[in-house]
Amino acid sequence: MSRTIVVTGTDTDVGKTVFAAALAAALDATYWKPVQAGLDDGGDGAAVRALGVRRVLPEAYRLATPCSPHRAARIDGVEIDPARLALPAVAGPLVVEGAGGVLVPLSDDLLYADLFALWRAPVVLVARTALGTINHSLLSIAALRARGVPILGIAFNGEAQEDSEATIARIGGVRRLGRLGRVDPLDAGTLATAFAAGFSRGAFA
Repeated sequence: MSRTIVVTGTDTDVGKTVFAAALAAALDATYWKPVQAGLDDGGDGAAVRALGVRRVLPEAYRLATPCSPHRAARIDGVEIDPARLALPAVAGPLVVEGAGGVLVPLSDDLLYADLFALWRAPVVLVARTALGTINHSLLSIAALRARGVPILGIAFNGEAQEDSEATIARIGGVRRLGRLGRVDPLDAGTLATAFAAGFSRGAFA
């Protein structure tokens, strides 16, 4: 199977989609979000396409309600089947984006971290640099490690916070991949420039 990188986060709205778009564009990778919950803005697939990703796979599940996938599926009268969430075979690299944090439930007895363990693909944990990130990041790292999920490293979003970033990497025993600063205006060109400034492409090879 081609190289797969899973992008997950310490919480919702930490910048996973923007980071996943930047990574997929930098690697010329295919992007896939297996479960989309909330369709008001077209979903994350439409967002990453607008940010320069050329190949975007359709979701296995598109759920209308913007909430935890297990509840969104229940509201929509859908049962999420883990068999439909197997990693797709693609030519070249694949970037897969989760939803919310690592312990978000997909069903009553399946968490995203459990799915990551089944995939056995390396994970990039995306974290804010804001107050509270040390606790959220270390808890997320512990949850992934408890399931044997390989962690490629941690990527930060936000203004530089050297002590917090270094502390998480040291205590969590993870590689600090870099940081994506504020990108304004946000478009394919500015995101590519910001990603190149904050990360080494070779760290994901």
